[in-house]
Amino acid sequence: MRISTLSILLIGALAMAGASVAQTPAPLTPADVSAIRALGASYSSTLGECRAEDYADLFVPGTGYFASGFRGRMVGREKLIALVKSERHCLAPAAAAPAPRPGGGNPPAVTLAATASGARGLTTLGAAEYQDEYAKTPGGWRFASRTVILTAEKAAGIEAADLLAIERLSGTKLGDFYEAGENGAQGRLLTSGVRVGVSGTEVTGRAFLKDGGYNDEVYEKVGPGEWRVKSSVHVP
Repeated sequence: MRISTLSILLIGALAMAGASVAQTPAPLTPADVSAIRALGASYSSTLGECRAEDYADLFVPGTGYFASGFRGRMVGREKLIALVKSERHCLAPAAAAPAPRPGGGNPPAVTLAATASGARGLTTLGAAEYQDEYAKTPGGWRFASRTVILTAEKAAGIEAADLLAIERLSGTKLGDFYEAGENGAQGRLLTSGVRVGVSGTEVTGRAFLKDGGYNDEVYEKVGPGEWRVKSSVHVP
């Protein structure tokens, strides 16, 4: 059976149209917007009140994470709980009420956009911003990720995707860094993976390793979301 050139072009056009429709994100409904904004308010209150388990429940189970330059990437329920418990305002004596965090009762406004996998959000905090990815789960909207980007980091070309790209440079060797506790005990979890720092336009990192050592590194951006290691010094 012969297929004409016109038929081939028509089939190709239909396939492209179908792919375009499949990739078009479904618009967010007013209920979606309300639920995502409520999620942000719950984030502020659970963190401000040191309710670690409730805080972890706000993220996609198993894969949801919080990330920042100093904290690295805290993935999964166990790490998210440890993150809250290690916050300075949560380390007060048990009888003392934690001091409220700025914005805890009145979370800042978030700008939302629908994506193929859910939604994306941007919240300006003044000297920093939240760059969020949300997913709709059977339990409602949850954070797929929440990344804090400081003004100095943004000026150096760092966005949420860049922190991920820098972390991937170390592969599966990455571990966690705990502050030393009393009498040799393990203290609070400070960083998981790579602690990224910025000095002017120079981007550096301390990659904490599973064997207890770390690599002090200098990074260079080679493209959108693409980085390389310019230099690395290993400390056992």
